[in-house]
Amino acid sequence: MPSSTTIKLSSKGQVVIPKTIRKTLKWKPGLKLEVIYSGNGIILRPKKSFPNIINLKEVAGCLKYSGHAKTLRDMEDAMRKGAYKEKANGSD
Repeated sequence: MPSSTTIKLSSKGQVVIPKTIRKTLKWKPGLKLEVIYSGNGIILRPKKSFPNIINLKEVAGCLKYSGHAKTLRDMEDAMRKGAYKEKANGSD
């Protein structure tokens, strides 16, 4: 892939990203891109599939758990057991 390519801005503000670059990046037609102004130019990158999560309620809504609520002690015990297993397996 060339490190520098010259392209032309159309009267409608459009540019064509060279095929070699699109192919290397595996960018297909219809891909949504973010345009980020960086002070001396712009950065184009694929838009993330998921929106930024703002608060815990938005995250917790997707976590399904049925059963009794765990106590802080239950969670600490589980973490200790996990850490013990990692140490025993040589994952330090």
